[in-house]
Amino acid sequence: MPPVFAHGQLRLYLLALLESGAAHGYEIMTALSDRFGGTYRPSPGTIYPRLARLEEEGLVRRSDEGRKGTYSLTDAGRQELDRRRGELAALEEGLAETVRDLAAQVRDDVRGSMAGLRADLAAAAQEARAGAHPQGPGAAGPAPDDGRAASHARRVEAEQLLQRFRDELRADLRGADARAGVGQLTVETVRTVLDSALTAVRATLR
Repeated sequence: MPPVFAHGQLRLYLLALLESGAAHGYEIMTALSDRFGGTYRPSPGTIYPRLARLEEEGLVRRSDEGRKGTYSLTDAGRQELDRRRGELAALEEGLAETVRDLAAQVRDDVRGSMAGLRADLAAAAQEARAGAHPQGPGAAGPAPDDGRAASHARRVEAEQLLQRFRDELRADLRGADARAGVGQLTVETVRTVLDSALTAVRATLR
């Protein structure tokens, strides 16, 4: 993936993120990830050296709270941000296009992964069907009642897996929604994954 920020842009964007209030380094990384709908998350090795540099320049102040450092804008930092409002507006426009490109890439990756999963499931289903056939004349298969009982047990297990998936995903979505963190990319990913999963599972049924 090409760099999201050009030279010097991340530095400016960090100042813009801190304009809304002081934050820990982890909170800054999370805020950046949220701005990109989860398609981009900077590493600590990317963020902390830049914050340290901003602190050296007197644009950011670090206050230690236990084992965590809280970063906030200084007056000089606010003046720098005000001076570069036009540049920041252009940066925001460029990042909007970058987010759209990253979202499209993620959707393509998801579709590709699900296509591979469908193929794997289809192959497994074919192997299961081949193994179910008698291997020679007179070979005995399972009694009809035994087959129905085994099918019923597997159906119940599959439904339990579906229910667990539903419950866990619903909890994650509600938690993200409480933080206003459910983006359109999430909806598109759920739609793509579920449509692909439905097709893949149907291919295993007979």
